[in-house]
Amino acid sequence: MEILKGTALLLLVLFLFWLFSNKAPYGMKAMGALASGAVAAFLVEAFQLYVGGDLLNIKFLGEVGEAAGGMGGVAAAALVALALGVSPVYALMMGVVCSGLGLLPGFFAGYIMAFAMKVVEKKAPAGLDLLGAILVIAPLTRLIATGISPLVDATLLNIGSIIKETANANPILMGIILGGVITVVATAPLSSMALTAMLGLTGLPMAIGALAVFGSSFMNYVLFDRLKFGDRRTTISVAVEPLTQANIISANPIPIYVTNFVGGAVGGVIVSLFGLVNDATGTATPIAGLAVMYGFNDPIKVTICAALCAVGGAVIGYIGSNVFKNFNIKTVAELEQETKEAA
Repeated sequence: MEILKGTALLLLVLFLFWLFSNKAPYGMKAMGALASGAVAAFLVEAFQLYVGGDLLNIKFLGEVGEAAGGMGGVAAAALVALALGVSPVYALMMGVVCSGLGLLPGFFAGYIMAFAMKVVEKKAPAGLDLLGAILVIAPLTRLIATGISPLVDATLLNIGSIIKETANANPILMGIILGGVITVVATAPLSSMALTAMLGLTGLPMAIGALAVFGSSFMNYVLFDRLKFGDRRTTISVAVEPLTQANIISANPIPIYVTNFVGGAVGGVIVSLFGLVNDATGTATPIAGLAVMYGFNDPIKVTICAALCAVGGAVIGYIGSNVFKNFNIKTVAELEQETKEAA
């Protein structure tokens, strides 16, 4: 029962983000900014704190990662305001007042107040817009972020705790569900790093997220190469970080998402069978996710497990390319042509 509850709540969160992306004003731009905020904060944290600091024991790099990891709210608020057309100085002002807050509270506060800031910029006389930003927009942004924070934290951390409990009770089934879902999210605007950080995943669930996404690099390389979505640069980019090719992924959701879910599920089962753990939350990313695994597990087990995830991912990518070889896909060149025609 608990595994159904945890899965249902996780899917509900993902559905709400999908709804926001497609129905809210500038929703897709805002979600792209959220993903960028996750990269700016959590990817630096993953590499420098957990790899440079903990694994390599370099204190300065650990401090770099710790500083970046605490700036999720700042990055999200500033980047979403920029994405919605707020001038850089005011966008950054809205970001810095979210210091110490999480990614999602900063995101929602930045999104809501970006519309107000744009009105102030447009209507207020020169000079008064600065006063309006300082006296009204900045404190309101902080107020909204702090008001939302307890609700967001309670909801998402509750989902995360349910997932961790069910992963221990039925690791194989949770490997299928969590591996598949996180790998799909890794290709979506939300970002697997953001999702796993917001849920506070650690232990086996975080290990599943890290190595399932690692395996997806090989899967997506084979899939993109064989289906000819773009050139070699596109193929390498999606293998290194799927978010860099968000436009082509969004234009071809069925072949990419279906293949990624199956490949992620395979990776999740492999990790579950090895019983690996990862206590570095938010590290569901190909390179850093693999690296931090060595800090919490036997290196030989990690290497064997990662190799199996890579092989499994490549095989699923090959199968997916055959299943969808006659599917009507949109290439990078076609999307660029559509963009030119629309302009």
